[in-house]
Amino acid sequence: MAFWDIISSISDRFGGGGVGSNDLAIDLGTANTLVAVSGRGVVLNEPSVVAIEKSTHRVLAVGKEAKQMINHTPDAFSAEHPLHDGVVADYDITEAMLSAFMNKALEGRKPWQAKPRIVICIPCGATSVERRAVFEAAIQSGARQAYLVEEPMAAAMGADLPVTEPTGSMVVDIGGGTTEVAVISLGGIVTSSSLRLAGNKMDEAIATHLRNLLGIKVGERTAEIIKIKIGSILPFEDGREKDMIISGQDVITEQPREVTIQSEDVRAALTPCCEEMVIHIKETFKKTNPDLASDIISNGILLTGGGGMLSGLDRYLTQQLEIPVWTSETALENVALGCLKVLESPQALRQTSLRSR
Repeated sequence: MAFWDIISSISDRFGGGGVGSNDLAIDLGTANTLVAVSGRGVVLNEPSVVAIEKSTHRVLAVGKEAKQMINHTPDAFSAEHPLHDGVVADYDITEAMLSAFMNKALEGRKPWQAKPRIVICIPCGATSVERRAVFEAAIQSGARQAYLVEEPMAAAMGADLPVTEPTGSMVVDIGGGTTEVAVISLGGIVTSSSLRLAGNKMDEAIATHLRNLLGIKVGERTAEIIKIKIGSILPFEDGREKDMIISGQDVITEQPREVTIQSEDVRAALTPCCEEMVIHIKETFKKTNPDLASDIISNGILLTGGGGMLSGLDRYLTQQLEIPVWTSETALENVALGCLKVLESPQALRQTSLRSR
């Protein structure tokens, strides 16, 4: 055992039992990764992207810097998304990304300080193999212990829902790769489902629609910007529609081209995705027992995650489901904040963690 590992193990044994300033809560998302630290809250929010040199697999950049390189890299380099649909697609790149984010979040950490404990989220529909991949990536990236928590539970805790009480709460967490739906009561998930359609599929739908409608090709970054700036699933509440000038590549001539797009065009692209989400939520609701269903009708449904912030989505779901749906004010951070609450509560750690070491 190396010298600093010996010091670290002594630190763990004589005072490492509580939550330390080095312990981390991580929302490992397909689109973005958030890291929270006890006493400091969310300290990092960066794209889940890694730029690598193809010939050597050497990591060139991680996070924001790597995202800027998407579709701009020479043939010798590539910008990779190591997670697809909420689960690990490339283990080595995921490990490198986690390690980089951990080091950035714990900048200034001394070599003799104990390695961090980590609470990290996973989709509720993840298989045992997918869960194991996240767990091993966390350990290999430098954690001394890793705990896995299902995303809807973390989101509910982060939004301060009464998850430990004998009442039913429903969460719809729309991330980059997955839409997680869960009914929670008495500190556990009663029923849940995971749909591999979320923010990234919305971006793809926008890009495909603009190609077919206007004959212009746009990249994933542009599609995401369009969704954020003028995207909506219902007419805007002020009654005014929006437009936006975008640049792309003409489908026929393959030359650069500028066009003006309307928010109605974007809405048409997003509607099929949202309709599929409604079907998914209804199917989950059918599996809920009558007492919990009654609670949900009274309490409403929590809409969270980056995708849940799409303009008008809460109103649209309320109309389609005939149940009140409200968007959390901390939608982007709920999963990370919930993981942090698990980390800070020994009881919650025992109740909600799926695997530890």
